[in-house]
Amino acid sequence: MSGSGDLLNKGTAPGSLPSKPPAPRSGPANPFRSITDNLRESGIYIAFVVVVLLFAFLTDGLSLSPGNITNIVLQYSYVLVLAIGMVIVIVAGHIDLSVGSVVALTGAVSAQLVIGSSQPWWVGVLAALGVGLAIGAWQGFWVAFVGIPAFIVTLAGMLLFRGLTYYVLDNVSLSPFPGGYNEIATGFINGLMGGYGYDAFTLFIGALAVAGYAVSQVRNRIARVRYQQSVESMPMFVLKIIAVAAVVMAFAWQLANSRGMPIVLIILAVLILTYSLVMKSSVFGRQVYAIGGNLAAAQLSGVNVRRVNFWIFVNMGFLAAVAGVIFSSRSNGAQPGAGNSFELDAIAAAFIGGAAVTGGVGKVTGAMIGGLLVGVISNGMQLLGVDQSLQQVIKGLVLLLAVAFDVYNKRRGGVR
Repeated sequence: MSGSGDLLNKGTAPGSLPSKPPAPRSGPANPFRSITDNLRESGIYIAFVVVVLLFAFLTDGLSLSPGNITNIVLQYSYVLVLAIGMVIVIVAGHIDLSVGSVVALTGAVSAQLVIGSSQPWWVGVLAALGVGLAIGAWQGFWVAFVGIPAFIVTLAGMLLFRGLTYYVLDNVSLSPFPGGYNEIATGFINGLMGGYGYDAFTLFIGALAVAGYAVSQVRNRIARVRYQQSVESMPMFVLKIIAVAAVVMAFAWQLANSRGMPIVLIILAVLILTYSLVMKSSVFGRQVYAIGGNLAAAQLSGVNVRRVNFWIFVNMGFLAAVAGVIFSSRSNGAQPGAGNSFELDAIAAAFIGGAAVTGGVGKVTGAMIGGLLVGVISNGMQLLGVDQSLQQVIKGLVLLLAVAFDVYNKRRGGVR
């Protein structure tokens, strides 16, 4: 008798179990399809290379000179520090408009202690970090436990902390800092491995970075294959590592032929590595992505949303304080108007680097590339003598296009 049972068992021997569904396909994927599927993530790297080469051509190589590359690192390091914290805030679905004022206030506190009260430079650094943590806890409390939107809390903070900066400085600038404090943002490590006409230590650090990146990529590829996820072809994989290694070593070579390894670059590298691991491999990082991706689902899965949101803003306060120390060190003083528009630079770096407007998407490395892209554009336009007002227009258009590209990709993927 034929019936539904025959239909269910069609294609199988009598008494045997239905055949298993085919296993997910693993191994090399079509590289062109991979690039298309990940255009939003890979596009920023392509854009960065194109912009660097464009300004190198327009400035006859001046933008890639050892001195100018060193200057870019020193000039935009504090923006990159802010971008690390800002991308975490944005991934969680929030925004922080107060970081520029926090930079100013923490620098002012440090200056009052070190310059005004003749305390050791490290006392000023610790005090600035403590103020930053307290500010982060203050704002985190209102956002996480009272439930006021972060936009409102940090907008109020922008006004509050700017006013406190004027109060701490009594509306006047304080300078100069002693030598030890200045070394934070303007010092270099040079000659640790002997003199060769260039700084071998900088090249050694660059080689370590390349080795670490290669090992990380190989481990990630092995893990993806183990879980039967598609990966790029081996030639594309090797080419990617070689390209990154070439860029890193070229960058290290330029620094080695200038003044050596900037101390601030070591600070920045430690922060990037630490926060990349936190966001990628820790429970806290996964919870941040869960909250930004789907708040209701995160709550139902047991994520303590209030606690996570609180620590997100504590962390942002800490990184704003680090940026405040770096900026005041580079400026060799504290000014009441310091930090103006820094929050916009950090937000732009995060969005240009691939963070989603709606939250749930974004990487620390992407924010770093976004920040560097803005820095290279600004530096290149300065070398070309472009008017300051036109520079602002161009940076605004870059940010608008980056967010428009994010919205376009969501619509193309069926997300409204």
